[in-house]
Amino acid sequence: MIPDWSEDRLRQALSVTAGPTSDYDLNPDVAPPAGNLRPAGVLAAFHQDNGRLVLTKRASGLRHHPGQIALPGGKVDPADADVIAAALREAQEEVGLDPAQVDLLGTLPPHRTVTGFAVTPVIGIIRGPFDPRPEPGEVDEAFTLPFAHVADPSRYRVERRRWREGWRSYHAAPFGPYYLWGATARILLSLAKRMGA
Repeated sequence: MIPDWSEDRLRQALSVTAGPTSDYDLNPDVAPPAGNLRPAGVLAAFHQDNGRLVLTKRASGLRHHPGQIALPGGKVDPADADVIAAALREAQEEVGLDPAQVDLLGTLPPHRTVTGFAVTPVIGIIRGPFDPRPEPGEVDEAFTLPFAHVADPSRYRVERRRWREGWRSYHAAPFGPYYLWGATARILLSLAKRMGA
């Protein structure tokens, strides 16, 4: 059953116990590189009226993950108090979302990426009207996905592609022209499963 939009569903999902996720979840034969993970935060911000989730299409000229669909966010900078502050700062820089408009609900456990980050998903509600304004050079497009797509675990599938000298499996949840996959899809799938628990 596809959950209807409800702030209470999000709050309830955050109370469900679940462990961290990883880009390695579907690839147990690949060992994560040794070393400390760099902290980062991403913001899963849902519009209060209909639950549409704000996402970005990263600029095609970026060095890391060009053209990929992503939640607004990035690495923790020295001036950031924590991963939540980093997620809010990045969302303001990338799509013009005023942190004062975000009602923070909580966080999910960190997601480990193949690029060496521990990404903490920060969940929030956007209060009042908001039209994303993509930051040129960082974001090619800002858009929203319907809550029914994000919150339905059946919309997510496992795909694979050649990676390094083998195959890498990953989660994907395409929507129209937007190919949602990798860490972003895995994070949102974790949230969708919590909402169905």
